[in-house]
Amino acid sequence: MFAKEGLIDEIRGRFAHVDNCPFQGPRVFFENAGGALTLKSAVETTTFYASIPDNQGRDNVASAELMRVIAKAKDDMRVFFNAPKGQFFVGESGTELLFRMIRTAVIESGAGKVLGSTLEHPASRSAALRWAGIAGKDYISVPHDDETGSVSADDYAPHVTSDTVVATILHTSPVTGMAVDVEGIVKVIRATAPDCLIIVDGIQHAAHGRLDIAAYGVDGYAVSPYKVFSRHGYGVAWVSDRLGAMNHDMLINGPADNWEFGTRDTGAYATFSDVVEYFDWLGGQLTDSSDRRERIEAAGAAIHAHEKNLTDAMLHGVGNLKGVAELDGVSVIGGIDNPLREGLVSLTVEGMTAADVVTALNAQNIRTHLRKADHYSGNVLDPLGLDSCVRVSMCHYNTEQEVSQFLTAMQGIVDSRST
Repeated sequence: MFAKEGLIDEIRGRFAHVDNCPFQGPRVFFENAGGALTLKSAVETTTFYASIPDNQGRDNVASAELMRVIAKAKDDMRVFFNAPKGQFFVGESGTELLFRMIRTAVIESGAGKVLGSTLEHPASRSAALRWAGIAGKDYISVPHDDETGSVSADDYAPHVTSDTVVATILHTSPVTGMAVDVEGIVKVIRATAPDCLIIVDGIQHAAHGRLDIAAYGVDGYAVSPYKVFSRHGYGVAWVSDRLGAMNHDMLINGPADNWEFGTRDTGAYATFSDVVEYFDWLGGQLTDSSDRRERIEAAGAAIHAHEKNLTDAMLHGVGNLKGVAELDGVSVIGGIDNPLREGLVSLTVEGMTAADVVTALNAQNIRTHLRKADHYSGNVLDPLGLDSCVRVSMCHYNTEQEVSQFLTAMQGIVDSRST
């Protein structure tokens, strides 16, 4: 939590367009799951590196500096993700990187099965299904729990066999907002299939902090930096030494362990350093520790606590304002008091389409998002008998006052159904 006086204002001051859209004007931003706000430092860094004409690997001062910036960013990533081994690299997007890691794992692993869950975003599920089919391997689908909006180690356990060679896990659902116990699922998988290659989609989870690759025991992890305070245009992936050494797409006669294609955007790496430096700064406001990893962990813990306060306020109310759990005809996906929730509430309003609710909120300068039962969200919404829902997603820079604005608007929307 951000008990230090003025800290929430300092936090908000570090983000671009925190309360004002350049196209709409003043607004509350509750669409963070679609892309978080961007650090002002990342905007400045992007502008600077976009102007540099030099490439890496040349014999000049500018090129040497670009290489130093990239090396520093990879060191920063090791601390942020707590990944002392393996390697980091950037690509087109988190989705593209998941496809590459899953493709390599499926094609290069021995005979056996590929395991995933119905909770997963198509970024990982599509890749696993496609490459399992090409490789002639069975794809096993673990059903998620409709009531909790998540999937557990107990759900995975009956489906793991000794010939499970590849498994995918979603760290947090972008539809329900519920987290998954990655470490627990990995333990269940490795108890039966110790050599299984395990790849995690961390795209939705990263903004909420508390990343710890060393503890997970996985082989691949991917994030999309635009969802964790950086910018669009690149993804970040980590591969274990084992997965990294497998035969993968690379240039002929190029370095055998290189997973990157072509000249990298130094600005991408540099803007992720901005993200790590922000977490480091925030943790420094919360602990006196001189250890960078401990400061980052402190930031993650505080982010989680603050976001829980925000979602609790949204669900149960603020002051004399009713929470959505108390509003007539409002239903919340994943249940009300769900400890797996990470800064997100997805809901429906009886007698109104989700699209109309989103439009009504937007008319009151509150930005939310419509999730349809399409190829992105149908895996979660179809089993619930829903064609759509309203996704309200928060981050740690949001405030209780903004939640109050939302609840006031929602009360009016609910009341308007009878007029």
